[in-house]
Amino acid sequence: MQIHRKGTHPKAQGDPAYFTGPVEVETLLEAPPPARVRVARVRFAPGARTHWHTHPLGQTLVVLEGVGWVQEEGGPKQEIREGDVVWFPPGVKHWHGAAAHTPMVHLAIQEAQEGQTAHWLEPVSEEQYQG
Repeated sequence: MQIHRKGTHPKAQGDPAYFTGPVEVETLLEAPPPARVRVARVRFAPGARTHWHTHPLGQTLVVLEGVGWVQEEGGPKQEIREGDVVWFPPGVKHWHGAAAHTPMVHLAIQEAQEGQTAHWLEPVSEEQYQG
């Protein structure tokens, strides 16, 4: 058993190669092999968001605070709020982030395949973000 205490997790600013706007990523868990699960708390400033991306084994988001938006390629942008849980199936191109005027915090839960949890793609354009 491992217990990861509050305040002991590494935090980093979101890499501009993967995010638009101010984002903080706090790695909560990277389970040792053979487990593959990884969990992060991600804080998005108003208007901040991921780039388009996919996950080889899917992704679950649990919204902890605020209001955000999610979108799958070809689908409508949808609002998410505190308490909502979002599942993106493996390989589905999508993005997620805060609403334009409200911050948002979520847990991101995904599994690694051959060490990779995501395949990062192009930024979400302002037109796509505003929807």
